[in-house]
Amino acid sequence: MAAIGRLPRVLLRSALAQNRRQLSAAASAHGGESARTWKLLSFLVALPAVGVCMLNCYLKEQSHTHEQPEFRPYSHLRIRTKRFPWGDGNKSLFHNKHVNALPNGYESHDE
Repeated sequence: MAAIGRLPRVLLRSALAQNRRQLSAAASAHGGESARTWKLLSFLVALPAVGVCMLNCYLKEQSHTHEQPEFRPYSHLRIRTKRFPWGDGNKSLFHNKHVNALPNGYESHDE
């Protein structure tokens, strides 16, 4: 019975001891300085580098021409043995009329 009465004090003492314990990185001044260095590198080097890469991709995409390739009716491509269960049955689920050709050629697009 006396051991049960001491149990809350032992648990409280154990919890206080864990709160006072420091992790190894926080125990020395070196860990804090290293974290600050990596944080600065992330904001001053990594984020601007990502921005420059995004700008490069955007400018290259703007100068790229989007011409439709010539349709070639190869016998082994666009084989339809049965109709698709959606729409008119001839177009795939993610059909894009500018990129995906039908068995008889591209769809005419009004521009």
